[in-house]
Amino acid sequence: MTQSHWPATAARIASLTEGETDAIALMATLACELHHSDPRFDWTGFYRVVGPELLKIGPYQGGHGCLTIPFSRGVCGAAARTGEVQIVDDVDAFPGHIACAASTRSEIVLPVRDAAGTLIAVLDIDSDRPAAFTQADAEALGAILHMTFAHR
Repeated sequence: MTQSHWPATAARIASLTEGETDAIALMATLACELHHSDPRFDWTGFYRVVGPELLKIGPYQGGHGCLTIPFSRGVCGAAARTGEVQIVDDVDAFPGHIACAASTRSEIVLPVRDAAGTLIAVLDIDSDRPAAFTQADAEALGAILHMTFAHR
């Protein structure tokens, strides 16, 4: 997907989620819309913060994901622990990568914050293509997450 397609995706998500305040419903809608919006996306979903330093799988599209991920492990854990977007061009080169699917070659993970700024989840998108994600993707996805979760 080129950067020019992100505005249409964001507008579609805004329309679909208008008036919704339930975080799980929002996550389910975003996972579905994002997953089907881009052929690079092999697995798209959320890992929710369910306890101190612990993520648990939330709504997703694609094959099975890992059920739980501690903040101390993997790309999702790194995004939760640092509060920073993680773009990994080659998952095999990422120390401590958790291989939930053998087909994953690259990954982007973004922190998800609520209106109070509290970390509630991470958005994890995997690709079966190496180096599939760019900073432009991170910015567009970050804006969609902010629009969806930080204003409710």
